[in-house]
Amino acid sequence: MRAESVSATNYPLDPRAEGARTSEPASLAPKSRKLRRLARARRRIAWLVLLAPVVLVLAVDIWIRGGRLLDLRGKHVASYAGAIIESAVLWGLLLYSASSRRGAVRWISASLFVLLATVTLGVQIYFQRCYSTYVNLDALLFATSFSESVVGHLRSDGGNLLSAIAPPLVCAAALVVAARRFVRPRQTRSGRIARILAPLAIVLGFVIPCSYRTVQASTPDVIYLHAMGGVIKQITGLRPPEHVRPGLRTPPVLPRATTIPSGAHVTRPNVLFVITESVRADAHCTTPTDDCPFSPATNAAARKRFPLLQMRSNASTTAISLAVLWSGLPPTASREDLHGYPLLFDYANAAGYDTAYWTSHHMMFANSRLYVQDLPTSHQTGATDLDPLADMDLGARDELLTERIRKDIREMREPFFAVAHYGNTHIPYRIDPEHAPFQPAQDSKAPEDNEAYRNYYLDAVHLQDRTIGEMLRFVREQPFGERTIVVFTSDHGESFREHGQLGHTGAVLDEEIHVPAWIDAPEGTLTAAEVAALASHRESILFHTDLTPTILDMLGLEREAGFSRWYGAMIGKSLLGPIERTEPVPLTNCSGVWGCAFRNWGMMRGNLKLEAREWDTAWHCYDVLADPKELRDLGAAACGDMAARAEALHGGLPGLVK
Repeated sequence: MRAESVSATNYPLDPRAEGARTSEPASLAPKSRKLRRLARARRRIAWLVLLAPVVLVLAVDIWIRGGRLLDLRGKHVASYAGAIIESAVLWGLLLYSASSRRGAVRWISASLFVLLATVTLGVQIYFQRCYSTYVNLDALLFATSFSESVVGHLRSDGGNLLSAIAPPLVCAAALVVAARRFVRPRQTRSGRIARILAPLAIVLGFVIPCSYRTVQASTPDVIYLHAMGGVIKQITGLRPPEHVRPGLRTPPVLPRATTIPSGAHVTRPNVLFVITESVRADAHCTTPTDDCPFSPATNAAARKRFPLLQMRSNASTTAISLAVLWSGLPPTASREDLHGYPLLFDYANAAGYDTAYWTSHHMMFANSRLYVQDLPTSHQTGATDLDPLADMDLGARDELLTERIRKDIREMREPFFAVAHYGNTHIPYRIDPEHAPFQPAQDSKAPEDNEAYRNYYLDAVHLQDRTIGEMLRFVREQPFGERTIVVFTSDHGESFREHGQLGHTGAVLDEEIHVPAWIDAPEGTLTAAEVAALASHRESILFHTDLTPTILDMLGLEREAGFSRWYGAMIGKSLLGPIERTEPVPLTNCSGVWGCAFRNWGMMRGNLKLEAREWDTAWHCYDVLADPKELRDLGAAACGDMAARAEALHGGLPGLVK
C-alpha cells in the first residue's frame, strides 16, 4: 500500500535515501524535510484509518460483554483471535478499495463498507439490548421464516433500531471520508489486488466457520456475516431449510367411545378451555381476591374458581404449548407423534361431543392453519374470519372473538367441548390508552425503558381481561352455564430481561413458563372427591401436560379402553385425583412441531428445575419455590440425575448439539 504524496514534487520520501538530498538546493532542504515528515505521518495515519474498523468492532464488543470476553480460555481465545484477524482483513480491504482515487469500484466498495458495517454492528447492538446475545445463524434462519412478523416487530420498535444503527452508520461514513483523505492508493498492483480481494473477503466471511452458539467466541460482525452466509445458502438451495413449523395432521380414526352411553351425554359437563397468550403468572390474579389490578374482569366472573398456583407450561412457544395442551404428549415427542396422535377435539368428537375452536390468532402465522384445519369441529374461527386485515402478530381484536363466541356457543349442542384462544397479549401487545392503568407505559424495547415496557404489556393484559371477563359472564348467564366447566391458562409467559432475554421462546426459566391456571367448576359438575382432589393441588407443581388428562377426565373419558393406545404416551396426571410423580418432566422450545431461534431446554422434578440456553457452558439448577426468581444457581449436582437424563433426552447441552 502507498499513500499519496502531499506534493507533486518527485523527491524521494524515504528518509534513508540521504544521497537523494545531496543535490538539493539549500533553499529547498527544509521544505523537503517537512514534506518527508508529512509523508511519514500520512502513512501512519493511513494505517490507523485502515485498522480503525476492527478497533471499533472490538470496542463495541468490549463495551457490550467485556466480562464474558475476559472469561474466554484456550480454544475460545484462539477462536476470538481468528475472528479479529478475519474482521481486520475484511474491513481493511474494503476500506482500502473504497479509498481509491477514481473509478466506479471505489463507490461500490464504499457502499458495501458502509452498508455491511451498519448492519453487522447496528443489528448486533440492537439485538443485544433486547436479548442479551448476538444474532447468529439460528436466529437469522428463524427470522427469514417469519419475515412479516419480524418486519412488524421492527416497525413497532423502529426508534430503538435506528438508535442502534445510527452510530455505526456515521462511523462507517466518516471512515470512508478519512480513507479517501489519508490512504488514497495509486493505481498500482496493490490497489488492483485489494479490489479483487475485497469481495472475496466478504464471501469468505459468509462461509468461514465461527463460534456463534454457546460461547460466541467471535466478534459480532463475524457472527453476523456467518449467519448471512447461512441464509444465502438456504435461499439458493445450497442449505436445506432448518426451521420446523406445524404441518398437516394425520390423526387416526378413533373408535366410538363406549364409556358414555347413548342418550346420556348430558350427565357429563360441557368444558370451555380458555387459553390466552403470553400471560405470566404474576400478571394475572389466579387466586380469587377482592382487589385484582391485573385481571379484575375474570376475577369477578369466576369468583369460585380453583387456583393452580404452580402451573408451568412445558415450553414458551405457542405452537409447542398448544400441541402439548391438546395431545398430552411431552414437547420432546417426535414430529410424527405430535402430528399423528389424537387431540382433545378428536377424543371429544369420538365420544359424541360437539366441538369448537375459536381464536383471534392469525392462522397464516407459522402454518397454524395446517395444524387445525381438519379438527372435527362444528364451529371454527381464525383472525381473518373476524377481520380480513388482521395483523400477523396480534391477530384480530379480541373483542371480535368474544362476539363470535357469543354467537356460536348458543348454537352448540350439549355436551360440548370448545377452546377459546385469545391473542392480543402477544408482542407487540395491543392496548387502549383509555384503559391503561399501568403507567408510565411505552412500547420501547430499550433496556432503560424496561419497566415502562412491562407496564405497556400489563396494560395489554388488562385490556384483554375485559373481553375475556365479558365472555365468561355471558357463558354463566346462559342455560348451559351451570353445566359448563371453564379451564383457564396461558400458553406461556413473557420475559422482561429477568435473565437477559426479552419476550418468549428464549428460555424455560419461570418468567417464560410459570403461567396462571385455574378451573371454575359449577356445583354438581364434579363429584365431591374430584372437588377435594382439585382443591388439594392449589400449591402442587403442575404442568400443561396435566391439563389434557384432566379435561379427558371431565369429559368422562379417563377410562375409555378404546383410547388406551394413545393414553399411554401422555405423561401428565388428572388433577381430579391424587398425583404421584417421580419422573422428571421435560421442558423445551425446540420441538418436532416447532424449531427454535436459540436452543434452550431442561427438566423439572418437583420444585427443582434444570435448564440451559444455547450460550450456557453448564447446566443450571434452581429451586423454584425457595428461589422463585431463579437467582441462585445450585449447580447441576443439586438436580441429581436430571443433567444426565436431559443430555440423553435432548442430545446434550443446547449449545453443544451439532
